[in-house]
Amino acid sequence: MSDGLRYERYVWVHGHIKACRFPNSRHLCDEFEVSDRTARRDIEFMRLNLRAPLAYDYCRKGYFYTDAAYELPPHWISETNVLSLALAVRLASTIPEPSLKEDLCRLIDRVTGLGGRTGRSCLQRLPEKISVKNIEYARVDTAVFRRTVEALFDERTVSITYQSPHSDAVSTRIIRPLHLMHYMGSWYLLAWCGIRQALRDFALARIRTISPVNQPIALPVNLPDIRNYTRRHFGIMQGDRTTRVILRFSPKISSLVAEQIWHPEQILSGETDGSLLLQFPVADFRELTRVILSHGAEVEIVEQLDLKMAVREEIRRMMKNYDW
Repeated sequence: MSDGLRYERYVWVHGHIKACRFPNSRHLCDEFEVSDRTARRDIEFMRLNLRAPLAYDYCRKGYFYTDAAYELPPHWISETNVLSLALAVRLASTIPEPSLKEDLCRLIDRVTGLGGRTGRSCLQRLPEKISVKNIEYARVDTAVFRRTVEALFDERTVSITYQSPHSDAVSTRIIRPLHLMHYMGSWYLLAWCGIRQALRDFALARIRTISPVNQPIALPVNLPDIRNYTRRHFGIMQGDRTTRVILRFSPKISSLVAEQIWHPEQILSGETDGSLLLQFPVADFRELTRVILSHGAEVEIVEQLDLKMAVREEIRRMMKNYDW
């Protein structure tokens, strides 16, 4: 039965108690055509989870409030809602800004309080039940993260100093933040770059300073939908040119790869020998090259010559490290 219908019954009981009509489980059964078990469970839920000060008057054969000032909370949450919020608390561990993380946890703590004992108990047991573990993620300066989020929601232009991922070179950019993405344990900012007049990805860990500027940046009328833009290619790296890649995975790992989502538009097809073909669009080969190498001899590039050459060159360079 829907949460809305359950809440309707709680409101009905509450209204009848306020009107001094002393409702009981039988009245609930008659009004809403529910079983006696369901009616009793509703009353118990009000007592334990909605903290209603219910008491039973044996003379009037119905319930009343021991505290006449009690009111139902404006919203209530089910056990499923509590679990969802508990997961949100644990996932908040990926936020590098302590004050934002603490504010979120306090807010969720207040909301789950509407779940009564269930909500409190769920939060108390959270550390032993659920954890988040990332490796190789990049640390983000807390002030940079906070100012990035502020600029994002205020829709303000900012000036950043950014260190190149390929050298020690530092450049100053005027950008308009558009989207913040948590990808594979690290944070990335998608923004319109005033210098390049194009969309660019910036790793938050490599932003050294960020400050608002009174230098508006007009976004182009043909700016792509940001959500679709971030999902159209494999990985974090985007680009204007798209090419389709086909990889063949050996029977040894084909079942594992078949369970994975590499891209929303991926195409999987099995072969008679048990191997698996995986197709998806790519705009930049650098990240994909590293992923392919991580699978070693269990993967083969079937289609995309440039990618095959990039992987071959990386293997050649690796062999030099081992005097081959």
